[in-house]
Amino acid sequence: MPSCVLAYSGGLDTSVILGWLQDQGYECHAVYVDLGQPGEDRGEVLKKAENAGAVSARIIDAQEEMCRDFAFPVMQWQAKYEGVYLLGTSIARPLISKVCLQVARETGADAYAHGATGKGNDQCRFQLAAEALDPTVQVIAPWRDPKFRSQFPGRTELIAYCEDKRIPIKASTSKPYSSDENCLHISYEAGKLEELTVNGVELVDFGMGVSPLEAPAEVETVTVGFEAGVPVSINKEACSALEVVKSLNEIGGRNGIGRIDMVENRFVGMKSRGVYEAPGMTVLYEAHRLIEQLTLDRDLVHLRDRLSAEVAELVYYGYWYSAKFDALLAFIREAQQKVTGEVTLKLYKGNMMVDSRSSPNSLYDEGIATMEGGGSYNQDDAEGFLRIQGLPYRVQGRITPRTY
Repeated sequence: MPSCVLAYSGGLDTSVILGWLQDQGYECHAVYVDLGQPGEDRGEVLKKAENAGAVSARIIDAQEEMCRDFAFPVMQWQAKYEGVYLLGTSIARPLISKVCLQVARETGADAYAHGATGKGNDQCRFQLAAEALDPTVQVIAPWRDPKFRSQFPGRTELIAYCEDKRIPIKASTSKPYSSDENCLHISYEAGKLEELTVNGVELVDFGMGVSPLEAPAEVETVTVGFEAGVPVSINKEACSALEVVKSLNEIGGRNGIGRIDMVENRFVGMKSRGVYEAPGMTVLYEAHRLIEQLTLDRDLVHLRDRLSAEVAELVYYGYWYSAKFDALLAFIREAQQKVTGEVTLKLYKGNMMVDSRSSPNSLYDEGIATMEGGGSYNQDDAEGFLRIQGLPYRVQGRITPRTY
């Protein structure tokens, strides 16, 4: 009998898919990759999968790895998809595929199944990661299978299938949107959010923080410490990668930091509307940018900025395990070696203001930068510098005079 590993959440879709795969003759290994999804009894999720016929069910906590090896390198690139989105869902998908394929290798499974639809980005991220890690992998995406879609054209049929199979599902009224959450962020999309006349931040019941309007009417100060571009402390206290994110989620969340509403371009070609919140990572991006201002050479940081949008695209599209991305990760590791120091931010009702910054590797020289007299900068040197810079413009001006 063929076997497969299913990326399992215990929700309606993957509960149905677990049963449907067995109907197709597969033995199923259910893998719940714990990335910080809230409000779920992990033991109950395992029990549910086992009761539904999974030959094995396991929970694998990958939160620390996601923060350390996935989110932080993207943050070091200051990568934001289309200038706004911090890629919280995009970052998680290649890691989920990696964990599931590790289980497939261990169990000797023939295939890897997931519950992503045929319209979204996640199918690309899951599959491209899986094929890069195991070129022989068979990926099963039921929502791209016409037989599956004809059997389950809507939510009613999914629920009826669970009732018939005696698969327990939560009986709750459907929210007017769908959400996906991990320790980095929450995304909200679909449902009423597809109507662009609806105010997204007023519709959504945010889970990681308060509205800027409801945040305290007083400033909160937070200090973030970095070593070689990696955040290592909050308010002088050493933290693991996950502890950094969790701490900043609490601090940023209670101060109304990190909400966005955007219409984005999906990899498959359509535009979609999403509302996102990422309080901790938003604070981290800003603190990191400020310490870089002290420690990175001008030409290096400008090159990084030119490549940042490309990095964001690669992550968003799902090309995490590619030669190009490998090279870019190596580049940023080298570029970040001197990004060490501390930044203190003041947070107030959704705003972030720099209070102080310091680094043992600071390239800021007050004696050179001062507008006062003295220092090691000789202003006479600027005369020859500007004559040389202006040479091509003087030549052009003589040959093709400009009107003015």
